Amino acid sequence: MKKISVGSWAIPQTMIQLCEGAKKIGYDGISLSGFKPYGAHPDLLDTPEKIRAYAQIFKDNDLEVADFSLGLWAYDSLRQTDQWRAEYTRFLKCAAELGLTKIMRVDTCTPPILPEGMTFEACKAFFVKHFKEMAKEAATYGFDVVWEFEPGFIINEPKNVKWVAEQVDEPNFSLLFDTCHAYNCTLGHRHIEEGCKLEGSVNEFIDMVAGRIGLVHLIDCDGTLNDTGTSTHAPFGLGKINFDSVIPHLLNEGGYKGEWWAIDLCEWENAWEVTADCYKFVDALNRKYCN
Repeated sequence: MKKISVGSWAIPQTMIQLCEGAKKIGYDGISLSGFKPYGAHPDLLDTPEKIRAYAQIFKDNDLEVADFSLGLWAYDSLRQTDQWRAEYTRFLKCAAELGLTKIMRVDTCTPPILPEGMTFEACKAFFVKHFKEMAKEAATYGFDVVWEFEPGFIINEPKNVKWVAEQVDEPNFSLLFDTCHAYNCTLGHRHIEEGCKLEGSVNEFIDMVAGRIGLVHLIDCDGTLNDTGTSTHAPFGLGKINFDSVIPHLLNEGGYKGEWWAIDLCEWENAWEVTADCYKFVDALNRKYCN
């Protein structure tokens, strides 16, 4: 059986409130946000006392932290590279002081629009270079790095996601496979390179990146983008993903060995109201396919 977490970035509650509520529902852990005002941001955890108190919340509720979504979105990676990398280093130090998880989530942190004068090949090479360096930096703390691809950020074409991951090729670097983002990426939403749709949908994408999936975010998708230009994370049953096909495919053909199923209700209005039902849905899949 895998453990089940819920993404704290989707639920505007204090960490105390979220942990107490998630524990009552049955969750094993939290996927931790690095975004203000409730996440584990270095600006907020700026003393040893605050760090200890924050970490204690999880211990008091007997919850683990599945992964840490580093809050790097304040800086455009292609246009503010030095600041982006400095913020990454700052978050790694914060994560090490918290001592709650070894999985660090990163993004390409720039919209799928090429800067003037930059080729797409140069863009891909940029992220290979920096993701490789970032993985090596994380390794000094004993951390793993997972990259979450999505329509809202550059490099979201399945074949290019695969290529970048292969070129980075660090032992502690892998993909964060969000089923909702994967579904939309196969449809061609906000692709820079044309001709990259996949007729075989999520399962074909899983086949392409088999053996390189380090963490899975589970959530449904209706094939639309939300107001921020990324995938609409629809509660289970409101989308088009066949999880009775996708879950065994992730485990068998995809070779997913991670400990967690992380539920991601990102930007869903009133996410807390469906958090219990989402847990029940994933728990049933877990019992069906992971026993």
